[in-house]
Parts: sequence; structure tokens; C-alpha cells
Amino acid sequence: MQALLSLLQGAADPTRLRLLFLVAEGELTVTELTTIVGQSQPRVSRHLKLLCEAGLLERFKEGSWVFHRLRDSGLSAAFAKALMSLPLQDRAAFDTDRARLANVRAARAAAAAAFFRANAPNWERLRSLHAPEKNVEAAILQVLGAAPIESFLDAGTGTGRMLELMAQHVRRGIGVDVSPEMLAVARDRLERAGAHHCQVRLADIYRLPFRTATAEAGFDAAIFHQVLHYLDEPQLAVAEIARVLKPGGRLVIADFAPHELEFVRIELKHRRLGFSDREVEGWFAAANLEPTVSEAIAPSPHPGRSGDATLTVKIWTARAAVGQRAKAEAA
Repeated sequence: MQALLSLLQGAADPTRLRLLFLVAEGELTVTELTTIVGQSQPRVSRHLKLLCEAGLLERFKEGSWVFHRLRDSGLSAAFAKALMSLPLQDRAAFDTDRARLANVRAARAAAAAAFFRANAPNWERLRSLHAPEKNVEAAILQVLGAAPIESFLDAGTGTGRMLELMAQHVRRGIGVDVSPEMLAVARDRLERAGAHHCQVRLADIYRLPFRTATAEAGFDAAIFHQVLHYLDEPQLAVAEIARVLKPGGRLVIADFAPHELEFVRIELKHRRLGFSDREVEGWFAAANLEPTVSEAIAPSPHPGRSGDATLTVKIWTARAAVGQRAKAEAA
């Protein structure tokens, strides 16, 4: 009973309710929440602290940024879910906050799109400064290239390099991206490589334009290659990929291990400073994906560019759980 009372007391404030409803929409920084609710940072931080102490929110720090998100398990998660589903009569404040949240997200998207437009032709060069691509690609081929793949999905395809890399190992490849400029680069790359069985399309990786997979239809393999650190909700993207993977289908994530290079937020528009094994394994568990192997790709030395050489790439792999999908189909 005391735990429930703490939750009720934690939520019993107009500002804290607004913050709860906002964070229910996704992970947000203190600065973003301050902008949306129109209150001072000390005041917002105090309310967030009380929500964390009550067990409703959890906070995590990445460099100089502090994110908040709803608890995802236990009584706290059930309480928050029930609270969000209440048929409130007066929703004016919440609706105003959501409109401001949409503006915050639009500003983020515009900044990322502007960066891609400015750098699409040079994206391979920029990315090579931060990861030893040759080693990463060799590791990806070792995981995915051992046997032919019927259908392959490259989520956030960018310049289409992963489709080009996997072209000789797949019967059909599809890459999706939200940037028309990047897709133009990808199409040119695939045409020059003669990979006519691979295609790219404009699509949101949170809402893929594909039906939920069955044993007969869906993707046999999928990859996120240096994509998830740009996303507000990477765990939702992983869940969406799991939805379109056939039972036993494989997922590969190639991204950065946790780091503290703040400059990538401004210069490269990274949303997240890498991911821990625990976090990625949590996404897999939530999406009914079974972890298989992981590998760390050590940074290569770059004389005169010591900062660039401090990023480590991780390869995480998982399979869609056959038994779980079969139960879902039977239901």
C-alpha cells in the first residue's frame, strides 16, 4: 500500500502530471521539458526529482544531457499506464504541451535533415572518421553472409552501403530512410554496383510499410547500421523491426558503445552517446528477440586525431523467437 501511496503523492501536482504525460510520449531532456512547460529549469528539475523519488520516472545521464523516461516495469509502469488512459474531461494543458512537443521534435528533425542535405555526398567520409568501417563490415559479413538470405532489410539505409555490401548474399534487399537526399545517393550507389535486386524507399522506421511477418512472409534478416544513435526512441525502432522479421529471422545492430564525445551531438547531430550491452539486451527482451553474439570493434589509431579514435563500435545480434511468434499467430 505504501508504494501505491508514494505513486499517488508523486503525481499529485499539476506540473508533475504534465511532465508525466509528456515523458509518456518518449524520452526527453530537462531542457526540452523546460521549453515545453514554460517554467524555470530549477523548478522543472525539482518536479522531475520528486517523480523519480516516487518511482514514476527514471533518469539517465549522457554527457551533459539528462534524459527522463517512464519506468517500464512493475507497479510504477502499471500505474502510469492506467493514469494515461483515464478519460480526462479537461485536457487543454496536456494538448498544449503535446503541440509544443511536436514543435520540439520538428526542430530536431529539421536540424537532422539539414545536416543530411549538407553532407549526403560526404557521409561516408564523415562516418569513416568515427568508426573503422572495414572491420565493422567484415564483422557484419561474418554474421550475415554465411548463408543466402531470401529477404533483407536495411533500416535507415543512408547511402545504401549495407545493401551494396550484402547484395551478393541476398535475393531481395530493401533499404528505408526518411531523407530523400540520402536515398538519391543510395540509388546511385546501387545502380553503379549493378545491385538491381535491391531497392530503397522513403519510409519511417518507426512505422515500416510492411505487414507483420509470418513464417511464410517477412524479412529473414535486418540491420541497423549506425542509425540508432540518431533516434529519439531506438527501442521502438527495434520493436518495429522485430514485427517484420520472420520467426528465426536475424537482426544486427552496429552502433557505438557508450562514450563521452559531446561534439558529435552538435557536429553530427547524434541524439545518443552510444549504448550499453544491458540497454540493447533490454530492447531485445522487450521485442521477443533472443540475443546471440556481440562483438566490440576496437578503434583504429589515427595519428593527430586522438579524439576520433576513442569511439568503439559494437555489433549486437539477435533472432526472432520462433516459439513466441508461433503462439502469437495461433492466438
